[in-house]
Amino acid sequence: MLVLLPPSEGKATGGTGPALEIAGLSLPALGRARESVLDELVELCSGDEEKAAEVLGLSPGLRGEVAKNAGLRTAGTRPAGEVYTGVLYDALGLATLDGPARRAAARSLLVFSGLWGAVRVDDAIPSYRCSMGVKLPGLGALAAHWRAPMAEALPEAAGDGLVLDLRSAAYASAWKPKGELAERTATVRVLQSKVVDGVEKRSVVSHFNKATKGRLVRDLLTTGSAPATPAELADALRDLGYAVEGAAPARGGRPWALDVVVTEL
Repeated sequence: MLVLLPPSEGKATGGTGPALEIAGLSLPALGRARESVLDELVELCSGDEEKAAEVLGLSPGLRGEVAKNAGLRTAGTRPAGEVYTGVLYDALGLATLDGPARRAAARSLLVFSGLWGAVRVDDAIPSYRCSMGVKLPGLGALAAHWRAPMAEALPEAAGDGLVLDLRSAAYASAWKPKGELAERTATVRVLQSKVVDGVEKRSVVSHFNKATKGRLVRDLLTTGSAPATPAELADALRDLGYAVEGAAPARGGRPWALDVVVTEL
């Protein structure tokens, strides 16, 4: 099983590992594309701070991220699973997984990134600021920049197993599985259910969405669950106590779309 995760906007700082080695990151087919983004991001952030902040969409309180990006090549690193923070990663709790679950996480989790394309949780990276929605002056829109190298690297990473796609829309736009691979891919939407005046209403709430996705990945890892198809995934999640709705798509070559319905965190 390959699990596709979004990154977090907030990231842990203060890495104590050695400086970045792009050649040492997983998915080496992305290496050249990573170098291109890194070169332009460092150059942008080493120049006019105002321009860099505008390009990166930074508020005045986040201007320190410009200087951080400028020093990416020499900054200390830490495992990507420690760099990414926030609601989803708090619920996932990588640091508290036992040995077998931690090894499963290292094999199966892939975090998408505007800067790196995608990394595994054990890849050593510095803290950075560069979302997939950024348009760099030279490279243009990052999602478009990543599509060709992702199309080469991701099918190999997926192998012949299930792909559980938990990415947000911006990151999903960088790579979409096609054909037979799409048919063994499942996307998950989390809906909060409330009863108002005797009528059930459902809505997508960011906090519920992120926390539930982190929790369900943790549950799959800690129980050693290994569904091979979207149908088996739906059954596995139901066995874990989740309310799951969804069925096979009407047309071939498309992913399954599953809804997980929650009433509370």
